[in-house]
Amino acid sequence: MKYTHLGRTGLSVSRLCLGTMNFGPLTDEPTAFAIMDRAQETGVNFFDTANVYGRRQSPPGQVAGQDESHAGWTEEIVGRWFAQGGSRRERTVLATKVYGNMTDWPNDSRLSALNIKRACEASLRRLQTDYIDLYQMHHIDRGTPWDEIWEAMEVLRHQGKILYVGSSNFGGWHIAQAQESAKARNFLGLVSEQSLYNLIVRDVEREVLPAAEFYGLGVIPWSPLQGGLLGGAARKAREGKRRAEGRSKETLEARRAQVESYEDFCDELGAEPPTVALAWLLTRPAVAAPIIGPRTPEQFESALAAVDLDLDDKSLARLDEIFPGYKTSPEDYAW
Repeated sequence: MKYTHLGRTGLSVSRLCLGTMNFGPLTDEPTAFAIMDRAQETGVNFFDTANVYGRRQSPPGQVAGQDESHAGWTEEIVGRWFAQGGSRRERTVLATKVYGNMTDWPNDSRLSALNIKRACEASLRRLQTDYIDLYQMHHIDRGTPWDEIWEAMEVLRHQGKILYVGSSNFGGWHIAQAQESAKARNFLGLVSEQSLYNLIVRDVEREVLPAAEFYGLGVIPWSPLQGGLLGGAARKAREGKRRAEGRSKETLEARRAQVESYEDFCDELGAEPPTVALAWLLTRPAVAAPIIGPRTPEQFESALAAVDLDLDDKSLARLDEIFPGYKTSPEDYAW
């Protein structure tokens, strides 16, 4: 495994981040434990979760032996894995998130000082740990002033409950707003931004990536395979191995020519489509670690090859031809 610093910090994280969103609703606990054990065996030290993860995203009964889904379920699974000992917690850079609705009761969501305090303490209990390495705001909260947010985060940091603060789904100007507010308080501010970013969806190249570079944030791309479309979807559909449904089906139909060209190019490279998609992200400015969200141990193993795949300039240019990106704003739309 290869490592990098997370943004401008001295914190070393693996170039792949293990996403846990499937743990519970789609991946049962013993399999989740096996994936996390294997992750540490292979040197993956960066794990990402969220307080809202655990609500079922699949039809009831898909995971044998599980009767109920609820927000917090995934953190509970990770916590029980930590509780086994064996330096599991000590060897993990643990990231979780705050913002989403945990209940329908007022103040059980968003980024008020009250919810940040309560949500952090609840995550610590579920995760069976006394601190969180990276506490991420899951979305921008336009209704809470930055002074309130940063004061709440400062208190948690002074208490030793969190070490670093990150964002997720922020616009470039939100990052600037957050950092300038933190700077005025002599606070470290954001060290990472978790964004939707992959070969198909490259909108963050206009402003989010430049902002992250300027302020020293490590970018953590989520959905690096765009819901499986970059994982060989066209080929699997032809072979009857995968049935695209809903939004994935619509996107595949709209992008079929691009996806098929991409898969053909992957064949030329002698690499699997998901490996190429992840390897491409590792070449992008400010990117620290794409989030891989395996449902099975086999999916985890297939992602590891990306760290060792070097894409030369010619290959990168060809990928840009297939999936055109964006220039930095304002040059993307003006002179």
